[in-house]
Amino acid sequence: MSNEKLKAALVKDIDSRLSELAELSRSIHDHPETAMTEHHAVSVLTKYLKENGFKVKTSICAMPTAFHASYGKGKPVIGFLAEYDALPKLGHACGHNLIATTTIAAGTAARLAADELGGTIVIYGTPGEEGDAGKALMVEKDAFRDLDAAMICHPGGGNQVVLGALACQTLKVEFIGKAAHAAAFPENGINALEALILSFNAVNALRQHIRSSARVHGIITDGGEAANIVPAHTAATFYVRAVDDEYLDVLKEKIIHCFEGAALATGATLKYHWEGVRYAAMRNNMALAKLFRKNMLSQGYSIPLGNAEQCEGSSDVGNVSSLVPTIQPYVGIAPDEIQIHSADFEKAAATDKALDIMLGAAKAMAMTAADLLSEPETLQAVRNEFYNGRKQI
Repeated sequence: MSNEKLKAALVKDIDSRLSELAELSRSIHDHPETAMTEHHAVSVLTKYLKENGFKVKTSICAMPTAFHASYGKGKPVIGFLAEYDALPKLGHACGHNLIATTTIAAGTAARLAADELGGTIVIYGTPGEEGDAGKALMVEKDAFRDLDAAMICHPGGGNQVVLGALACQTLKVEFIGKAAHAAAFPENGINALEALILSFNAVNALRQHIRSSARVHGIITDGGEAANIVPAHTAATFYVRAVDDEYLDVLKEKIIHCFEGAALATGATLKYHWEGVRYAAMRNNMALAKLFRKNMLSQGYSIPLGNAEQCEGSSDVGNVSSLVPTIQPYVGIAPDEIQIHSADFEKAAATDKALDIMLGAAKAMAMTAADLLSEPETLQAVRNEFYNGRKQI
């Protein structure tokens, strides 16, 4: 079978599964589960994969809601990444129900390419993208090491094949002060809230002296108990982001100085820790990205290649991209004024229109897998770019 006939068969396969895929997407959307609790999503996804000939392993990497599903045998090994966690209170306002469905559609269609050409198709269930960096934990367990390439497609966030992602690490801070009656004996207290407010002000002052691409933002999670008591304990959570891992380390030191200065000024005791896992910066593979774009254009979609230096957030896909050639295209499913992580986007992620657009991306991912399996020189070009560390364009 020629590659063009094979690609046509992949498209037809996804079209034939439309009602099944719509049911999957709706089921996940209607049962939103936050990071690391995605038991319903894993149940419906792995059931579907088993029914379609995949060998499924659940609870991999010591994570109850992570899974590995494989079809075929031998090399190359082409991976598809599924996300399915929801946001607290907002549900699937990041469209992970669509990511999961798109991944399943692409992976099940790509079986036809493995049957025709050899090689292995692997679908990874990756929990906890929103805050828990599930893929980073899986990278630490060597989950993706056998892959020759990895693909995932994200709804919203613009309409482009490549987009950067900032390295990110979470900072948890506490200030310990001394309680006192705020009116009668304020001189006997040490105000932990003032220490935290000074810290926020210091971070704000620091912003004008850090790289414009860096981001620091946080919330107060404990601000005291009552207005008439000098707060003896406060706490906050901060996200610290940078365009690369090296500058993230520089920025972390600068940020901690802000809190240390506030502790010194107020007499409060500072406690802090950096979360053990960090989101790595995204390393887009341009050779793989151009293949995907070509396959989107062949279906009549208009999608620019994009700019790998443009960053709009962080993702644990970045951790996978540091290990194997990886892409995460973004496909717009709603008007530009509807932003991800909003109630309006949560509604958009449940529509037939959104699923139809994302299934176009699923077809392009499956077609890209066929290119990699059928053309050794194409796969080698993807590998060469990754291992030579070519500068992104």
